[in-house]
Amino acid sequence: MTERVWTQPHVCIHSNDAAAPPAASSQLHLYNSLVDRKVPFIPIDGPDSKSISWYTCGPTVYDSTHMGHARNYLAFDVVRRVLEDYFGYSILYVMNITDVEDKIILRARRNYLLKGYLEQHGKDPARVMSDARTALATAEAKQREKCIAAAADFAQAEADVTAGGPNASEAAKRREGLADAAASEDLLLSKATASVKQLDSLGSTSPTTEAILSLASDALAIQLDAELKHTVTDPSIFRGHAARYEEAFLEDMATLGVRPPTVLTRVTEYIPEIVNYVEKIAANGMAYVSPEGSVYFDTQSFRSQGHTYGKLNPWAVGSALAAEGEPGGEKRHPSDFALWKAAKPGEPTWPSPWGSGRPGWHIECSAMASAVIGQQVDIHTGGEDLRFPHHDNELAQAEAHYHCEGCQQWVNYFLHSGHLGIEGLKMSKSLKNFVTIREALETFSPRQLRLMMVLTPWDRRMSYGEQIREEMKARESQLRNFFGNVNVAIRKSGGSGGLSAPGPQKWYQEEQTLFTALTVAEKTVRARLMDSIDTRGAMDALSELIKAVNLYLLTRQDAAGPQPQAFLLKQSASFITKILSVFGLAPSAGDAIGMVAEDGANGAGSDEKTAAVLDAFCSFRDGIRAAARAGAAQREFLTICDDVRDNAMINLGIRLEDQADGGSVWKTEDPAVLRAERDEKLTAVAAAAAKKIRSKLDATRRDLEKFEKLAALPSPQEALKEKYLKFSEENWRANARC
Repeated sequence: MTERVWTQPHVCIHSNDAAAPPAASSQLHLYNSLVDRKVPFIPIDGPDSKSISWYTCGPTVYDSTHMGHARNYLAFDVVRRVLEDYFGYSILYVMNITDVEDKIILRARRNYLLKGYLEQHGKDPARVMSDARTALATAEAKQREKCIAAAADFAQAEADVTAGGPNASEAAKRREGLADAAASEDLLLSKATASVKQLDSLGSTSPTTEAILSLASDALAIQLDAELKHTVTDPSIFRGHAARYEEAFLEDMATLGVRPPTVLTRVTEYIPEIVNYVEKIAANGMAYVSPEGSVYFDTQSFRSQGHTYGKLNPWAVGSALAAEGEPGGEKRHPSDFALWKAAKPGEPTWPSPWGSGRPGWHIECSAMASAVIGQQVDIHTGGEDLRFPHHDNELAQAEAHYHCEGCQQWVNYFLHSGHLGIEGLKMSKSLKNFVTIREALETFSPRQLRLMMVLTPWDRRMSYGEQIREEMKARESQLRNFFGNVNVAIRKSGGSGGLSAPGPQKWYQEEQTLFTALTVAEKTVRARLMDSIDTRGAMDALSELIKAVNLYLLTRQDAAGPQPQAFLLKQSASFITKILSVFGLAPSAGDAIGMVAEDGANGAGSDEKTAAVLDAFCSFRDGIRAAARAGAAQREFLTICDDVRDNAMINLGIRLEDQADGGSVWKTEDPAVLRAERDEKLTAVAAAAAKKIRSKLDATRRDLEKFEKLAALPSPQEALKEKYLKFSEENWRANARC
């Protein structure tokens, strides 16, 4: 088995899987992908330093951001907030935007060519149908070839596992990755085959161009690209495509409440730095130029000079997982990869010492992170799917670049977020089983999505679906009700939870019990966050404290007995609020600029809010007075009260709840949440009323059918007519015999 080499910062030993340092509960530990276990976190500047550097792989902006992006960026936003707001670290947070890459080039070019094709042939469905059939058939055949190759790779890995030997465990991990890859290829083939059949069925119905494109647009664009890509020469086509999706990504992140980076790096703005980076790697003897003008990283030279290639996924090195579609004839070794790609028709290019071309994907991150942070990084994050080859290649490039400086470990801690699962497979644009963030926000609120991330370990696989949404709604409702009940209890006690204490302040056993629960929660939360930012465990600790507070309030319901202690309630609720704000589930000081308005000051919006409340009160008063003058019945007054509760108060973000004793309490809430609850109730009432009406109609219809059947029966005279005639005839004959 290949040794996982990693050096603990400020500890002069090498760490591997067999010899882990003992865990210290008083020290923050992080799950480090470089050794696949939890290790003590020590900044580059020493254990007492509170300054750390962090580089995260940003998006390749070629399509809409989806829930896979949300899984990664929300999860690490929570981790970042814990490090900044709870542990007090100051973070230089760098995120890149990949605006030059194969996927962007292909998507922009294909969209451009398909648009031109439709402008020319879109009004001729017969032509579009013919071309679509050809394109889909070609796509299906190519996908079948990929499935055969993936199955062969998996079979080889299976044979390696069966053979056993010292590398059996690595072969098992490689087999697992190849199994997922083969399953993905099979799913793509089944979808391609289904599209071919659906198009065949569509052919007999005189379909529109739009109907044809719903099945074959991607295949048709790929076919056009194969034939006409050399005709696309305008660089603005590629930059415009990337800029549009970059803007959408940043908007989506803002909607989700993800903190912006300290530094945002775009590839197109760092081309000179990237070229210089490649030059230095070549000067250090770990890159070579192909006859076509591309520059490749030399993995064998890298190893021969004392470095380890494939630190994150050593079992994937040399497997089909490393294939990147680069021409094999240009590379000296199958594991080598492009640092600089020679110019090709239909691609954007920049000048370089090796001729016109563009950067390879992996070099972009290494060069930009080094340009901002330097030759060593505290934390590097990204999705699990980037682990190999992207992140392993990043590490190799940086070590090769800083080889003369003695760099053997460019990143100290590599963190990878778990996959997001849909339909049993990880979410993937290529599999077309992805949900965009904007689609998700049609059914989830931003807070519910964040809560979903907080309740799932950041490094574990997470499932997405309707059941999860219902769970998040319930957890969110639990938190809202808790804070509402605490606020009501504090107001009823006659205090504000501040320095005002009008009632008795003596503590009894119930107060001691609650304070003990608060102390336990504080210690447990800290211990869970020390343990690789275990936010789920921390939330479980908060839930236990919420249960303790609720139980305490139950013991203080008797108006004749001791009342809830506002100070203790405020401290308990404040701690829960603090941790929720650390997770981004409640407003945080780190997300605002400026000073919060003091009581009595003219804070932004304070006058407007006061005016809105007074307007609502005046309107309510006017309605009551008008009803009284008109001698209205009691029901009319209750209707006015319901109206102010269900409309005016809701728009002000105030929830009114009727109590068993006939009184009411108010709680603050998001107006959108209150409107949604009200509309849901109205919909339920309307549905119940409609059901009642349908039941009455059904009963009436049954009665009508019964009456119609009765009406169709003959009259008694007609029914007995033959009997009477027969009787009369027999009577006549009898009389005649007499």
